[in-house]
Amino acid sequence: MIYRSLVRALITSAALGAGVLLAGCNGDELSLANNAKANQPVPPKLIAAMVEKDMDLQSPILVRLFKQEAELEVWKQDRSGRFALLKTYPICRWSGDLGPKVREGDRQAPEGFYSISPAQMNPQSAYYLSFNTGYPNAYDRSLGHSGSDLMVHGDCSSRGCYAMTDEQIAEIYSLGRESFFGGQKSFQLQAYPFRMTPLNMARHRNNPNMPFWKMIKEGYDHFEVTRQEPKVDFCEKKYVFDAVKPPDAKRDPVFDASAKCPAYVIPDEIAEGAREKEQADQAEFAKLVARGTPVARTNTGIDGGMHKVFAARVPGGNTGLSEGGSGLSLLTFEKAPGTIPPTVNPPHGPVTSPDQPFVASLTPASSSEPVTHVASVSPAAQNTSSQNSQAQNTQSEGFFSSLARKVGLGGSAADSTATATIAQPAPVKPKVADAKAATPRTSAPKSIDAKPIEAKSTDTKTDSKAADTRQASAHPASKPVVSEAAASAAPASAPPAADGLVVGAQPIVSANSFESRFSATK
Repeated sequence: MIYRSLVRALITSAALGAGVLLAGCNGDELSLANNAKANQPVPPKLIAAMVEKDMDLQSPILVRLFKQEAELEVWKQDRSGRFALLKTYPICRWSGDLGPKVREGDRQAPEGFYSISPAQMNPQSAYYLSFNTGYPNAYDRSLGHSGSDLMVHGDCSSRGCYAMTDEQIAEIYSLGRESFFGGQKSFQLQAYPFRMTPLNMARHRNNPNMPFWKMIKEGYDHFEVTRQEPKVDFCEKKYVFDAVKPPDAKRDPVFDASAKCPAYVIPDEIAEGAREKEQADQAEFAKLVARGTPVARTNTGIDGGMHKVFAARVPGGNTGLSEGGSGLSLLTFEKAPGTIPPTVNPPHGPVTSPDQPFVASLTPASSSEPVTHVASVSPAAQNTSSQNSQAQNTQSEGFFSSLARKVGLGGSAADSTATATIAQPAPVKPKVADAKAATPRTSAPKSIDAKPIEAKSTDTKTDSKAADTRQASAHPASKPVVSEAAASAAPASAPPAADGLVVGAQPIVSANSFESRFSATK
């Protein structure tokens, strides 16, 4: 299988190279043809997992996102035709609160069902690689919801997106690319506030978003019962799942998100299984409520979350909503799946002013443009990166040293803090208000939406000249891995961005057809 992929990549690269030369060495085409990031092969470990689970490399995929747990799942169709879980990726950063995105500028990561086509894959993203979620869909537009350029991308900084590490997005991107090579026209993205279990529904039973969550839970249940991608339609400003024409109808129903629902039915095998699951969930939900399951606190203005495996390696990091409960320790010895970049912005506490949501969580950026991590394709580049990594490693103090310093177990910072405390006597039991007052609170300008300022964006958009550009399945060298000590030395926040550029936003790549972007390897 690997040999066939390699041969295909070499033949395609040669054909594209010859075509580019004949066309006059067009720079854009040459750049895409040799895009090492976008054409990285699927890792051997994932291929081995596919073989074990009876999956083909180019079979269809499906992606599910869960905010509270800060996890992204990639499902893949096996040879029986059902979807099975291939791999779960921890999300490095997502922004906003639990609940759907509503308007431009609210910095919410979207929730709902979206379709990802080849045209939404962005091989030249400023955040290593990315794909557009497709927000807003027809349902969002029917309600007047606004916003644009909401991405799943690399790096670890988000302003309305789902940020993975560069290494993780490279894997996810390669899985999507191979599914397109296999003939999948688009893959489904399901974004949820949390896993739709009776316990989570009971904990959030008083949340104002519950009607919306119950609606998308129908699609969640359909997938759980059938392990098939649910067919999604919209009418009367709501979601409809797996609708087909009635037995006596001659034509398929036509759906319009803002119009009255047409006559339709749900196949019995799906409807019955979903109904049984919902009844069981409701019974468990009632038991949990009767036992007094605590209601999750609604925190307006929460700044999202990150998986604990990343939060444990960021100075001052916390998981935000992804903790899933109080008292969960951040200490974890699990290896972080990827490099944590210096642009990481860990979640901050809720804001105090309802008129300026997210102000307290705005993290300055290191420059007007984000740091772009490029895969090394030459030994010289790898050696340079390795030397830089070693230099950073020698300057870092390590996670546990940082932790000891923060709790006052040594270091100049701890000594100076102790001196300041002795200089001003305090009561034996200080008041909470005094403790809060001692913590400086900074404010920043009100955030704009995830849409970047085009004049400053480093995301390269594909213009009309690159409409027929084709990608090659090249096999570049692996990206150098930064040591954990170096990753732990990454600052919790970065300096202010010039001209108000919002970190974490991604523009949509110009809509190229399936033929122009992915047919080169057929």
